Amino acid sequence: MNAAQIVFDPLLPWGVIFGLGALALAGVVLALWRGLKGWWLRALAALVVIAALTQPSWQKEERAPLSDIVLMLVDETASQRLAERAGVTSAAADDLEATLRARPNTEVRRVPVPDGDGDAGSQLMTALSAAMAEEPRGRIAGVVLLSDGRLHDLERAPDLPAPLHLLLTGQEDDWDRRLIVRNAPAFAILGEPVELTLRIEDDGAAPGETTTDIQISVDGADPESYRVPINEDLVLPIELPHGGLNVIEFVVPEADGELTDRNNRALVQINGVRDRLRVLLVSGEPHAGGRTWRNLLKSDSSVDLVHFTILRPPEKQDGVPVTELSLIAFPTRELFLEKIEDFDLIIFDRYKRRGILPAIYLDNVRNYVEQGGAVLVAAGKDFASADSIYRSPLADIIPAEPTARVIERGYRPAVTEMGERHPVTAGLEGAETWGRWLRQVEVEPTSGDVVMQGVDDKPLLILDRVGEGRVALLASDQAWLWNRGFEGGGPQLELLRRLAHWMMKEPELEEEALWAEPTGQTMRIIRRSLSGDVGNVTVIGPVGEPVEVPLEEVSPGRFEGTFEGPEIGLYRLTESDLETVVGLGPSAPREFIQTIASGEALTPLIDETRGGVLRLEDGVPSVRNVRPGRPAAGRGWIGITPREAFETLDVRQTALLPPWLVLLLAAALIVGAWLREGRAGAAA
Repeated sequence: MNAAQIVFDPLLPWGVIFGLGALALAGVVLALWRGLKGWWLRALAALVVIAALTQPSWQKEERAPLSDIVLMLVDETASQRLAERAGVTSAAADDLEATLRARPNTEVRRVPVPDGDGDAGSQLMTALSAAMAEEPRGRIAGVVLLSDGRLHDLERAPDLPAPLHLLLTGQEDDWDRRLIVRNAPAFAILGEPVELTLRIEDDGAAPGETTTDIQISVDGADPESYRVPINEDLVLPIELPHGGLNVIEFVVPEADGELTDRNNRALVQINGVRDRLRVLLVSGEPHAGGRTWRNLLKSDSSVDLVHFTILRPPEKQDGVPVTELSLIAFPTRELFLEKIEDFDLIIFDRYKRRGILPAIYLDNVRNYVEQGGAVLVAAGKDFASADSIYRSPLADIIPAEPTARVIERGYRPAVTEMGERHPVTAGLEGAETWGRWLRQVEVEPTSGDVVMQGVDDKPLLILDRVGEGRVALLASDQAWLWNRGFEGGGPQLELLRRLAHWMMKEPELEEEALWAEPTGQTMRIIRRSLSGDVGNVTVIGPVGEPVEVPLEEVSPGRFEGTFEGPEIGLYRLTESDLETVVGLGPSAPREFIQTIASGEALTPLIDETRGGVLRLEDGVPSVRNVRPGRPAAGRGWIGITPREAFETLDVRQTALLPPWLVLLLAAALIVGAWLREGRAGAAA
């Protein structure tokens, strides 16, 4: 294949050449106006000189034709595996590839497009951009997509030099029912209903049903079924049963004939938090540590604190008339009989029996704990006396008995071996630099867990569960020394914060707990236990096959393991008598949000290139050549644009006006003009 053409390589810029041409033209016009007989010879001479400045050459190329390239992208994502789409797509791709390869001067680049990483969905345009980057743009004669048209990267569509066609999979009578979560908060307040907005939609050639069932399950419990409308927003009020992570599963039963049930399920994970924590602090008498408790509880904006300090016990007689006292009477009946259930935690700080709280009130406090309440006793030296609060109905719930001995000497609190495993005291740093406390009440534990020790390794902090509630005994009133920085201080705020939150049953401080932290399709399983060893965790996935996951102790009382979930959905974890659920991935991956085959998303891009959308259920289309800019698709056919690309093997150039020829022609014309005009002048 050869080609020839005239090319120019000007010696001067084109602007200068055009300027010289204008001057030469002006000279010729002037000669013509003056009636010079040799004006035309002057014009030819100027033309030869100006043409020489453009340096024209005869260029001859030896070319090798290059084939046209057709890009054929085959969608192999998850939505293409529904029904018979995969088989139809593969067979159509084979037939079309064979048809294209049979055409002269045509190559085919078949590009499979698998699922994107994670939940990226169909990345067709990303794959097309990558394929185009591998090929010369001038050779691409057409692009064919075999897909259901559901892609998730349309914004990455490249500028196409040739027609784009979509061969659509699926059937015109396909239909699908899907569950959509329109609104689901990440957090909700315990005891208050939270509104979730759901919608059940029918897409495609749906049968026209107006209602369907929906099943709702919380934390893997037995589901409850309800009849709800289709194609309407559903506002569901749900009250969370507990703090921490709550996993709510919604399931719409699969209907006869629908394309898939993968989008009939939704997992909503909501963290339950308390709105306000109500704490009753009863100080037996003013002391330096009273402000420590108050500052700790008031620093938390979610805590409502009711604080009473007993400044005037009943036995005090100083002759001052009651009407002249500004002190508030202790509302014992209201607090300990009528409103005791309103409090999440009751703290007795250096409290001793003075007749202010009758035995019936303290008996009610004991019942309050057994029914789920919490009591913290911060013991002063009065705890070892005959007026000790232990000498009351509270003895049944307090986890240690005082020996009547109060130790008045310095010691450094320490975490016990049990305390290193307990979430209240585990991980408290800098124990070797903690400051000393100066007083401890000697007690003998009767129940519970000793998590801190003091003088001669005697129990200092004891935690216990009583019925449905919790009790803590701190056998010293010296924690405030850490807050004041005495001898370096210590983690007083962190310790008391954890202690208060453990007593109020915050999930992250449960000593026996099992939970999982999902990341994509991987979950990190965490088991916390006070025992030295735990068993394997049994994981049951959406398909119901149990898998044993071994755990490894990563720190005292904390065991961890990882599990890769093969499926997206709800997983149930059990170990011993503990059980929890966790959701991996979205309940409906992007590939299954919309499953009805449609070319709507690609239509603007296809129209721009004059391509077409054809259904494979009508058969594999034939292929035709079309000129650039012409419609490239019709009934039963698609078109490609031949690019007529070539490779240049050799280039030869021959000067059309060599210097010697220019000099000869210019001189001859100028001399001819001079002679003609000279003769004309002599004749005149």
